[in-house]
Amino acid sequence: MAIDLRSDTVTQPSDAMRDAAANAAVGDDVYGEDPTVNDLEAVAADRVGTDDALYVPTGTMGNQIAARVHTDRGQEVVLDREAHIYRWELAGLAQLSEVQPRTIDADGAVPSPDQIRDAHVAESLHRPGTGLVTLENTHNARGGVAVPAESISAAAAAAHDRDVPVHLDGARLFNACVALDTDPARMVRDVDSVVCCLSKGLGAPAGSVLAGDAEFVAAARRVRKLFGGGMRQAGLIAAPGLLALENVDQLAADHDNARRLAAGLDAIDGLRVPKPDTNIVQVNTDDLGGGAERFVDACEAAGVRGGAHGPSLTRFCTHLGVDRDDIEAAVDRVADAVRSL
Repeated sequence: MAIDLRSDTVTQPSDAMRDAAANAAVGDDVYGEDPTVNDLEAVAADRVGTDDALYVPTGTMGNQIAARVHTDRGQEVVLDREAHIYRWELAGLAQLSEVQPRTIDADGAVPSPDQIRDAHVAESLHRPGTGLVTLENTHNARGGVAVPAESISAAAAAAHDRDVPVHLDGARLFNACVALDTDPARMVRDVDSVVCCLSKGLGAPAGSVLAGDAEFVAAARRVRKLFGGGMRQAGLIAAPGLLALENVDQLAADHDNARRLAAGLDAIDGLRVPKPDTNIVQVNTDDLGGGAERFVDACEAAGVRGGAHGPSLTRFCTHLGVDRDDIEAAVDRVADAVRSL
């Protein structure tokens, strides 16, 4: 059987999650009458220290709702050029909110205060101005980097000094918090909104939560309806989400497995693999030749699934669906794959 390390989204819901879904109390969530969804939103808001939270089908929808709420048409959004919201969300900023990304090469996976100040554009007769700064933690495309709370706060302060709101794409927020031993409420204390995925390392079958103050969440609820995210008896998928929030401690094991995987792969001739912060392992195959797609195909033939994330960059993700034995087997299989090239 193949060891699937393409993403932590491939996790399977536990038997307890399946039982919770089957037995969930439900109602019409658009009317605010689904008790399980209401419980999940309350627990999630408490976990990240915000006034309120909104259950959404995906992290991408959560990010795009936040952009729509925070901005006016034509404004610029300052964000890292490798940000998920820019690279992997089908130009949603332009299509759904009619705003313009202003990308920068973020230092240490988060824009520095100076970069934010330099990128800021004042509203004028000729320019709509900067309407939003978005940050990401962990930063997916930069290798699952866990950004310290102090860096998030410094970037947010620079934006707020110019009356610009800040949204945090925290799809893997809990990974960052576990890696840095930081309380989630502290991590998001200085941003205006945050989205957290339940369906990645935490293991739920679907869903994310978008959190912020009461006014923001009320506006976000309307935009969720506009975007087609008004789910009816959504308690069936919210119930596993509640259990997913109990899996946060499991993330430390995923990080340990990622470090073991990285060390094993780095010892293979032709591969260069930096030590990961969290559960994302990036493999550079420049020295191997042939490109990432060829390497990924060889790995899959050997029984390990990964994903090409650049011409010579392959990503592997550890998750609760793989254990230490799987990691050791994956290293051996990738070594076989490299020998076959």
